[in-house]
Amino acid sequence: MFSTFSSGMFRLPVVVAIALGALAIFFLVYFKQPETWFSVSRIRPPPPAAEKAKLLPTPAITDPASQPVTAILLIWMWPFGYRYHMDSCKTLYGIDGCHLTDDRSMYNRADGVIFHHRDISGDLSNLPQSPRPPFQKWVWMNMESPSNSRQISALNNLINLTVNYRQDATVFVPYGFIVPSQDDDFVLPNKSKLVCWVVSNWNSNYDRVKYYNELKNHIEIYTAGNAFQKPVSHDDLLSLISSCKFYLSFENSVHQDYVTEKLYNPLVVGTVPIVLGPSRQNYENFVPGDAFIHVKDFFSPKDLAGFLLMLDKNDDMYHRYFLWRKHYKAKLTDFGLQQSCYACDYLSRRKEFKTFNNLDKWYWG
Repeated sequence: MFSTFSSGMFRLPVVVAIALGALAIFFLVYFKQPETWFSVSRIRPPPPAAEKAKLLPTPAITDPASQPVTAILLIWMWPFGYRYHMDSCKTLYGIDGCHLTDDRSMYNRADGVIFHHRDISGDLSNLPQSPRPPFQKWVWMNMESPSNSRQISALNNLINLTVNYRQDATVFVPYGFIVPSQDDDFVLPNKSKLVCWVVSNWNSNYDRVKYYNELKNHIEIYTAGNAFQKPVSHDDLLSLISSCKFYLSFENSVHQDYVTEKLYNPLVVGTVPIVLGPSRQNYENFVPGDAFIHVKDFFSPKDLAGFLLMLDKNDDMYHRYFLWRKHYKAKLTDFGLQQSCYACDYLSRRKEFKTFNNLDKWYWG
């Protein structure tokens, strides 16, 4: 009796459950909701960007590096007092987004401040005394050799960037460049002198003076400049050099990468430079190896003189020193302006933190 009653009680909920289930299935089949309400896409929705891409045209891809970024470079002191046009970065070097100024009221807005080493006071009294904005970089510029630059230890750990002729400077700016040329009609200037030297800074202890004193005993050298009481104006210098077959491009000191306008001036005007400075290999980092003569290629000044006299009589061999002119030409750096424009360009492209530790060790060793 009890078992029959129990089985009946348990059978009733089962029947009810089956009936409700059948009703739910009937409802879903005949009254299906939209797919977006209960579907695979509801469980795994597409990324919003993908949905937008179906509705919007694909944008053009632009290289962020190609977009100009404005940078302000404050020229704190004019190098050696030499002033230049500050609005020429774009026209001369194709550098966009750079604003050069000497207005010190813009100090707190300037991305960088450039200082010329030879014009810095030993006690730093002519440097900014106001606190430096945290984003601002101080730029050290120097185109003189370590032998001709006073060491100022107080500058250590103040500098963020270096602008220098050395290849390992933050911003490398040599005294000149060898650039491509479309001029296939290079004509060698008329020559009225064999060997020339124009010099003003005379020091009997300089290697160049010692070498000259020996070389002049074996070959005629036309000399000019303040050291020989025959001043030459800047306008007349290149004309004088072009009239010489060879020019003594002797540096006042020998240092890594210290290759100055003494090399580039004769290359510009069609004269063969005879160089005294760093190694031949170092020179060849800047100019073609067959465009110059290095004093170290010869055992003595007498041997060099003999070689020059031989070239004077052999036009074919002499002209080989100008074969590079079929494809290239020499160009002088614009002192002051080019260093400032290149530094400003660096600042506009490189906003990350940057510092230069121990200037003394790097430059003066």
